[in-house]
Amino acid sequence: MGAAPASGVESGTALAPGVTYKQFDVQGARGVTHAHLLTVDLRNRHVRLGLLYPGAVAARAAVSRMADAQGAVAGINGDFFNISESQHPGVEVTGSTDGPAIANGHVLKASVPDGQRFGPELPPGTTTRDVLGVGVDRRARLDRLALSGSVRTPAGRLPLGGFNQFALPEGSVGAFTSDWGSVSRVRATCGADADRAAACSSDTYEVTVRKGRVVSTSGTPGKGAIAAGTTVLVGREAGAQRLRKFFKGEPVTVTHGLVSATTRKAYSFALGGYPVLKGGEPLAGLDDKAGAVRTAVGIANGGKRLLLFALDGAPAYRKGLTIAEVADTMRALGSTDAFSLDGGGSTTLVARVPGAATVSVRNHPSGDAERPVPNGIGVFSTS
Repeated sequence: MGAAPASGVESGTALAPGVTYKQFDVQGARGVTHAHLLTVDLRNRHVRLGLLYPGAVAARAAVSRMADAQGAVAGINGDFFNISESQHPGVEVTGSTDGPAIANGHVLKASVPDGQRFGPELPPGTTTRDVLGVGVDRRARLDRLALSGSVRTPAGRLPLGGFNQFALPEGSVGAFTSDWGSVSRVRATCGADADRAAACSSDTYEVTVRKGRVVSTSGTPGKGAIAAGTTVLVGREAGAQRLRKFFKGEPVTVTHGLVSATTRKAYSFALGGYPVLKGGEPLAGLDDKAGAVRTAVGIANGGKRLLLFALDGAPAYRKGLTIAEVADTMRALGSTDAFSLDGGGSTTLVARVPGAATVSVRNHPSGDAERPVPNGIGVFSTS
């Protein structure tokens, strides 16, 4: 039998119109754990969800800090991310997420190859392209977002293999914009599509395009802030060989976007993770052995109600839930679809009570303090 909320769940505290917070115990196979839950009713026009992030893709900050900076009334942590580079000594850690990200309708980044991701093993049939998003129609849904883009010059066109992501597919060309931040782009040329630990490529090239023309080239990826109106193209292997043909002053047009697998609706907000529940049924092959502190999001009422779920990381509760138990719990709470986000020391839920000036952390982070993370889900109220 899967985990389920224990009896006596509180009715919840209203934080804002359409937003409630409650906490309750969950009985799992390894004992009782404690959960924190934000319920968001998107039928209320005064509430919306948005991406929390520190102003750059390759950057991290505490969820509470991002929520206060962006004026959110509540929020949770988001996608799994490039947390270390022990496999590539001397390469700067980017802090960037595995999956796609969209903020206020603006595409920030695409997904890394599945074999390059950080986080637990993906459930069968899932991918780094999986997202939870809210469309411009104010409905939440699970989807997949794939990068679509190209680099065009008078000599021809080449496909874009990456966009503001910490790992590029082998043999590809990726684009980096001002949204990336100032962190080194070397990590983008390390690892292999099926092996994150593979060596960094020895065949790389970088081209800087400003106002539609090549202004500089380099044999190695660089670092530092990228100015608005500037795109840095980074190539590895075959991609590097293509970029070596570019010359200073050559006109270049770079296009990029994320293409949905399921809808023609544009997304106002989206971030990566992986699905655990679809159509009311847990995905096949979910892990039912490893318990941990978890963060997840449930979708109910046809995408009009969201359940933002975070386990408590206090010592008494750190055995947590398995991913299979998370799916069962989200279904028991009324979700038809559910999505797993980063857990462990990253799991954080914050909320601002009416009248307070700032949010406070509601769960106990398992690292005893908030871990800086690259993004999260913010709950915003206009009332």
